[in-house]
Amino acid sequence: MAHQAILSFQTRGRGTQDITREVAEAVAASGLPCGLAQVFMQHTSCSQRITENADPDVRRDLGSVMVRKVLTNTGITIPIGAGRLLLGTWQGTHPWDHQTRPHRRTVVVTVFG
Repeated sequence: MAHQAILSFQTRGRGTQDITREVAEAVAASGLPCGLAQVFMQHTSCSQRITENADPDVRRDLGSVMVRKVLTNTGITIPIGAGRLLLGTWQGTHPWDHQTRPHRRTVVVTVFG
């Protein structure tokens, strides 16, 4: 069984944005208790990452390193258990926009169970 949701959000330009809550809501809406969530960014100029979710300074520091590197990882897979994302205590999912100006971004969340 599978469930799919398309999430759309506005970035502020280069940097990260926390979409963990929106992805978790898509997983909960699937009604699947166990499986995998595939989170796929529909843009080549925006990477999908799992990073520190508690301290925004970590994401800012990561951003200063990312400016000097090219990252094109457009998808991540997160396990699901008991109907929720099985991320670590301090983990969240954060797209990192490579562009300097704001953009509308789209993420496809496909839940398999």
